Amino acid sequence: MEGWDSVMTNTLQARINQHQFLINLRTKLLALHKLLLNAESIRYEQMHGKVSKGELLQLAINHKQFDWLHQLSELIVQIDELLRADEPVTSETIAAFLSEIQVLLIPDELGDDFAAKYDAAFQSDPDVVLAHVEVTTLLASVD
Repeated sequence: MEGWDSVMTNTLQARINQHQFLINLRTKLLALHKLLLNAESIRYEQMHGKVSKGELLQLAINHKQFDWLHQLSELIVQIDELLRADEPVTSETIAAFLSEIQVLLIPDELGDDFAAKYDAAFQSDPDVVLAHVEVTTLLASVD
């Protein structure tokens, strides 16, 4: 019976660790997303004039200029779904998800729309670089 308690404790501890990791990752991705959204809204306002927070929300959801940020938004939503899952999330699912994040967060001026715009934000805003480092450091801690 003692062995079973040890297995249950290890399994429970693993779930707690996984949950805390996902919460930390979500927090860091949200901070990065906010910086990118702010930078994009500044670019929008430079071309179209000042907008309210309500208008900005609608722009972020519906305007083509903000479309590239949806990939990051969707990853944050996926984390929310993982955190609410009734069943334990497999290590394979987590590994695939983390790989997806790592691939997305590669700034590349010659890459797809996200990579190119992420690179531009990366080059122009030191806070984006710091937030990127926060995320990638957390991701590297899993390896």
